[in-house]
Amino acid sequence: MRLSEVAHLRLTDLDRIRRLIMVRGGKGKKDRVVMLTEKLETVLDEYLAAYTPQTYLLENFENGEPLATRTIQLVYSDVTRYAQITKRGGIHSLRHSFATHLLEAGTDIRYIQQLLGHESILTTMRYTHVTADKISKISSPLDNI
Repeated sequence: MRLSEVAHLRLTDLDRIRRLIMVRGGKGKKDRVVMLTEKLETVLDEYLAAYTPQTYLLENFENGEPLATRTIQLVYSDVTRYAQITKRGGIHSLRHSFATHLLEAGTDIRYIQQLLGHESILTTMRYTHVTADKISKISSPLDNI
């Protein structure tokens, strides 16, 4: 999900039964669904028990509005520093990593396109990064001649 989409997630956008997250009015004002994983659901349970937001998942408790995207970026920066993650990359790099891991796991690129909310498959292709390790494991059809 895009940072702005996460910032504006409402509690009602979480479909815990079907394990889906409804992204409303994403880029291009389009709606889509993304998966709510088992691990994320566990973290959500802990978060919701600790913070009890009323409307937005990431809520400013002073005024009930969604957290500002800049605030989320600062929290991400603090967390990565605390976790001693030294690899460069902002919060948006998580979208690239997500796409790459899905592709490496064999997910059809059209599904990845849908999950990322891309209108063009070419945009999705720019998000997926092919690793040298994966290239070295490809069988060449020339070896079968």
